[in-house]
Amino acid sequence: MPGFWRTICGGKREKYQREAEVAAEQEVQCARSQGLTAFRKMALSDDEDVNTMLVGTLLWKIKPGWRQQRLYRLESDGMTIWYESKAKKARSKQIFSVLHIESVREGRQSEGLRRNGGRFPENCCFSISFMGRRKNLDLAASTDQEARSWVHGLQKLMERAVAMSQREKLVHWIRDYLHQADRDGDEKMSFQEVKNMLRMINIDMNDMYAYSLFKKCDRSNTDTLEDCEIEEFCTQLMQRTELEEIFHRYSGEDRVLSAEELQEFLQHQGEEATLERAQDIIQRFELNEKAKQHGLMMQEGFMMYLLSVEGDIFSQKHRKVYQDMTQPLCHYFISSSHNTYLTNHQLVGASSTESYIRAFMEGCRCVELDCWEGTSGEPVIYHGHTFTSKILFKDVISTIKHYAFKYSPYPVILSIENHCGLEQQETMAYHLRNILGDMLLTKPIRTADPSKMPSPEALKGKILIKGKKLSPRSPSDEEEGRSKMDISQELSDLVIYCQSVEYRDQPGDQSVCEMSSFSEDKVRRLMKESGNALVRYNTRQLSRIYPDGLRANSSNFSPQEMWIAGCQLVALNFQTPGYKMDLNRGRFLENGGCGYVMKPEFLCKRDTIFNPEDGSACLRILHVRIISAQQLPKLNQENPNSIVDPFVRVEIHSMGKKREKETNYILNNGFNPMWNETLQLEVLCPELALVRFVVEDYDKTSSNDFVGQFTLPFPSLKQGYRHVHLFSNDGASLSPATLFVHVHIEDP
Repeated sequence: MPGFWRTICGGKREKYQREAEVAAEQEVQCARSQGLTAFRKMALSDDEDVNTMLVGTLLWKIKPGWRQQRLYRLESDGMTIWYESKAKKARSKQIFSVLHIESVREGRQSEGLRRNGGRFPENCCFSISFMGRRKNLDLAASTDQEARSWVHGLQKLMERAVAMSQREKLVHWIRDYLHQADRDGDEKMSFQEVKNMLRMINIDMNDMYAYSLFKKCDRSNTDTLEDCEIEEFCTQLMQRTELEEIFHRYSGEDRVLSAEELQEFLQHQGEEATLERAQDIIQRFELNEKAKQHGLMMQEGFMMYLLSVEGDIFSQKHRKVYQDMTQPLCHYFISSSHNTYLTNHQLVGASSTESYIRAFMEGCRCVELDCWEGTSGEPVIYHGHTFTSKILFKDVISTIKHYAFKYSPYPVILSIENHCGLEQQETMAYHLRNILGDMLLTKPIRTADPSKMPSPEALKGKILIKGKKLSPRSPSDEEEGRSKMDISQELSDLVIYCQSVEYRDQPGDQSVCEMSSFSEDKVRRLMKESGNALVRYNTRQLSRIYPDGLRANSSNFSPQEMWIAGCQLVALNFQTPGYKMDLNRGRFLENGGCGYVMKPEFLCKRDTIFNPEDGSACLRILHVRIISAQQLPKLNQENPNSIVDPFVRVEIHSMGKKREKETNYILNNGFNPMWNETLQLEVLCPELALVRFVVEDYDKTSSNDFVGQFTLPFPSLKQGYRHVHLFSNDGASLSPATLFVHVHIEDP
């Protein structure tokens, strides 16, 4: 078909290309002159809430023991919130991006506003919750109408942000730095301001080359760039020569991609490669209307496609719940948190209900409650015998009620560490029943097979209690059972499917509702001494693994070594960033991020012969060509001359020690470094393996600095040319930072 086009149509495609380019430039010039492009794209140019935000509002910022009124305003890009801070010496203007907002909560739905916002009417209060570990922004307006305008306006802008293409995010990112570099605020860029911007965006460009590029774009010969000249300069900077090369390889000399040529590219990618799909991609991603009408794709549209979720390294099919959710609960890895209430250090850190909300945001399905005797008859949660702060048990349960199923519909397990006397245990049971209501599972599922645990599907929307349970005894023995176990009947009755017992490697007549907890050291010993027995135990019952008590700074162990043994509830300190939490996020990235991921079949069969200590697992060979990176974050914002020297490491986390390979480093370029280096790694037990892409800043005199990472399950890895969208060490998006790679998997 490509040959047919060239023979029959002759120079028509070249004509279409020229027409399309001229039309595209006219469209861009028109949009620039109007100044409301962003809002028209959002269909929000006449929205009352957004217009209120554009004008600006005086809002009270509320912190413990402190409140101050500040002017908050939406910038004209529709994505940036500006606010004025009255510092002691000078006024400072600060901004944050809508892209970094996780949620907006109306009323006093944050712990900060419940504690410190009492003087403001509830309908005037709202909170902005950010991605990563950034603290909430608690605000109050003068009227309920102003508060509603900001809440609803932000929610509309957030919906738009989710739908933004990678290209739009990149433009937003560039504009942000342009705004910062324009020190005198005249909306013009001198060469010195352009040089400052280049360093801000992590590139140390040769002065002569930078000046020649500057003069090329300075069409008005004013020694400044303004309006379309600035846009042109940014466009020149954002050119992707490596993508141009791939595009030209498939499009041929006419530099325009037909549906048939795109179909050929899809075949080489290992994608569904029907002509209908190629035509659909052109209609969805091509930017120019004339090219689209003729079923053609230009280079810009091709780049848009590769930067979209369809060009992502993570399989789009795995972004939704795609696994069988009707298997017994013990057949799934379950996202689990340790010391969930803590915000940081387990000896002196603060306890907060916000930590439960953040855990649920990340898909966590098992949270921990360390319960202790409190004053006035109310149990409290904190890390006992330490200086951590205390929060009320009933406040935690109320928070769980509101957020347990906001991000996933599948069951939540409350792991109760009970240090209360009988009286306050009864209070705990009362709060659980009274606050959670029908959410709380209080009796076995009727249709459930007693020889198997119920499934996540059968337990949808239900909260399960994990704890000790009184054994059924005759009336004469009842009091002596109570005193020995020190458990109230009311609390015991709420433990249905997660009864805590001592581990026995010979199950015998052990109920599937009984489960055991292990410290990380104990489970390692079990894996060495009787690995297959532990795996078989986990095929019919649940086990929970928790960090060693000596981890005073709330550090984590690698969860991968526990998953290899089939352990379901591998509990980590969600409040502590690092590569161990990266692995946890990577494991639960698939299956729609619902917090439940089905174990491989060999970890579910009761007669399995799999042993986690046996290294003779099946093998794949992973070939990854690290081609380039785009817009890596600047690490040292205080030092304008500090530019990253990036290199990339690819890690395989599976059985045994991790396998890793890395590229050379590129000097002074975090904006568009090019490697074109191929790394080859062995992947043992691919069904369980995780792949981690890490970017670091090379330093010859000290340890390398972390720049960004992305972790995903090996079965979710897509082959071909792919973009890897990077995240910070606390799990927040570093958009528009990406790696561009080529992946090939070999089956030896």
